[in-house]
Amino acid sequence: MHGHNHNHEHNHQISAQNEKRVLLVIIFTFLAMIAEILYGYLTNSMGLLADGYHMGTHALALGLTYVAYVLMRKFENSDLFINGTGKIGTLAGYTSSLFLGLTGVWIIIESINRFLNPLTIKFDEAIIVAVIGLLVNAISILLMEFKNSNHEKDYNYKAAYYHILADAITSILAISALIIGKLTNFVYLDSFIGLLGGVLILKWAINLIKKTVKILVDIKN
Repeated sequence: MHGHNHNHEHNHQISAQNEKRVLLVIIFTFLAMIAEILYGYLTNSMGLLADGYHMGTHALALGLTYVAYVLMRKFENSDLFINGTGKIGTLAGYTSSLFLGLTGVWIIIESINRFLNPLTIKFDEAIIVAVIGLLVNAISILLMEFKNSNHEKDYNYKAAYYHILADAITSILAISALIIGKLTNFVYLDSFIGLLGGVLILKWAINLIKKTVKILVDIKN
């Protein structure tokens, strides 16, 4: 019994730490999102816009993650939930994945449109902001510190971490496209990278939907 209480207190402490980390990451992510979307339009960079909107979906996902933690903490000792509050986090992950999928579809459509109707890109400005976005992602990953084995059982936190990791990957893709485009003046590469980013986002969303649905409706693995 004592061991059970100790484990419960330990898990509660882990959840409290995760909640604080997620809040910090939300602030960093939101600021980077605003900068990338604004400069993406100003510089006509589809790669930067894709990264900015992708980051926006992660800000939303992280917001849902944080709200889920707050609700789980608030109703921790409540009799309202038959099987506890664990599925609140899973539901948050499922909802954010739906928004993520819609964003992926929008980026794919917009990238195809930019490919058919290319615009002049201000590479220097776009590269600077994209690098800043990548640095924010790197800081966020360090803040979340996905090392403790207890995180593996926290699907709410796990989903949030992989959202940020995927965001960092799309940031790298955007930077690569902008640098190559600047050196070769090949404007179509930016649209191609935007398209690739959209496909990756959509794939991520579908995988997350599958995982969360299994938990929500109690499907055996």
